[in-house]
Amino acid sequence: MCRPLRPTRIGSARTGPAASGRAAGPAASDVGAVARAPARVPCTGTGRSGCGGRPAAATQQEALLMAYDDSHFRSDRDQRSGLDYRGEEDGVAGRGYGLANLEDVFDDPAHGEPGRDRLGVHLVWELLLLFGVGVIGYVLYRDSRFAVTGDGLRTLMISATILGLLAVSAGLSLRAASPNLAIGPVALASALYFAEHANRGVLVSAAQAGAFALAVGALIALVTVGLHVPAWAASFGAGLGVVLWIQRHHQTLELPRGSYQPVSHAVYWFAGFAALAVVGGLLGSIRPVRRTLGRVRPVGDPADRRGGAAATVSVAALLGSSVFAAAAGVLTAMQDRRVEPADTSLVLTGLALGGALLGGTSGFGRRGGLFGTLLAAVLLALVIRYLRITHPGVSQLAIAAGAIGVGLVATRLVEAFGRPHPTFPDESERWRTVSPTAATGPGDDEGWSGPRSMGWTSPLPASSADDRWRDDWSGR
Repeated sequence: MCRPLRPTRIGSARTGPAASGRAAGPAASDVGAVARAPARVPCTGTGRSGCGGRPAAATQQEALLMAYDDSHFRSDRDQRSGLDYRGEEDGVAGRGYGLANLEDVFDDPAHGEPGRDRLGVHLVWELLLLFGVGVIGYVLYRDSRFAVTGDGLRTLMISATILGLLAVSAGLSLRAASPNLAIGPVALASALYFAEHANRGVLVSAAQAGAFALAVGALIALVTVGLHVPAWAASFGAGLGVVLWIQRHHQTLELPRGSYQPVSHAVYWFAGFAALAVVGGLLGSIRPVRRTLGRVRPVGDPADRRGGAAATVSVAALLGSSVFAAAAGVLTAMQDRRVEPADTSLVLTGLALGGALLGGTSGFGRRGGLFGTLLAAVLLALVIRYLRITHPGVSQLAIAAGAIGVGLVATRLVEAFGRPHPTFPDESERWRTVSPTAATGPGDDEGWSGPRSMGWTSPLPASSADDRWRDDWSGR
């Protein structure tokens, strides 16, 4: 069966049998009557000249273009590489977008950097943290076995849980780009409130301490979102107000006899914290969740509002951060069975920020690891226990400062190697606006970087109205 070549649009002219009269040879004034004779192109089905007795009005160049445009005449390489019939590489597949990251075009750049963050740097950093945990744990087991066995191990697990809750509190606010600097004062105030009202029952007094922390977090969120000011400034101011309330207590508060002692259930407390940290890390690795948490992270002028969704995320992060801080304070009071009037809020804030940054949470927001918070909390607990045994004079402020310093190095690594793959691997590959002064040939390797003419131009010479009438009648 004879199958004619599929018509192809070139410029504003349509080639093939349907356009034979309009696309026939040049005008008589150019080359004469012989040039007006239509060219016969072999049929794709039979190989004979012409198709159904009708001449194919196309030049040899048109035939080649039509054959290349037909999918039956394309090679496997052309199909895979996304070449069009001019032989140029497709602008989507070849100018920065691959098949793996075509979904990046749906990411709004105004809501954060498009693309999926790379987690390899987090995994490498967490392996280093795991190595540090193993080294410190081995040294403690070798030199002070009592600290990591029996009651010492259970006490260590509660200490790791407290530090972990503080790190989760700071990490949540950092991931949302709304750092909460009132974590320490809120944790200490919650411990004081719990110890002061412990005679009402553990659950009642703990719930009231949590409500107090929620009120502080709501105040911080109201100022941060309502005025659109930095969360660190608003939370620091609120923390100073909480410290004023803490300084009103001048005596040690002790828990009543028979109060709940969490050391007996240390395994469950630590398992709960570990599940919280790991599940939070896994949820944070999901692309939509990760981008939603980072909506507050500025992409332009930080003073510009980021929209209602970003404000909601910031409020939720600040409220959750305050609740986790209160939980850490209440657990501290239950473990120690008393609360000293000394102001340790600065130490608690430093350990919280140090644990979050050390775990791989970026100080700029959005990015964080999978198991980093868990490993960082365990590492800090081991270091504190080791220094308390071997060097009792070392202040916890020094430990917090060291953790923050190492955590800032982790932030730099995460921002350098955790960003999504660039949409354009090279800045020179970006499309550029050029003046339509010259045409670019099909074999030009410069692609879009060079000037090209506006639109397509037909390779066929112009024809007159008389030529079209003659060709139409001659084909009948």
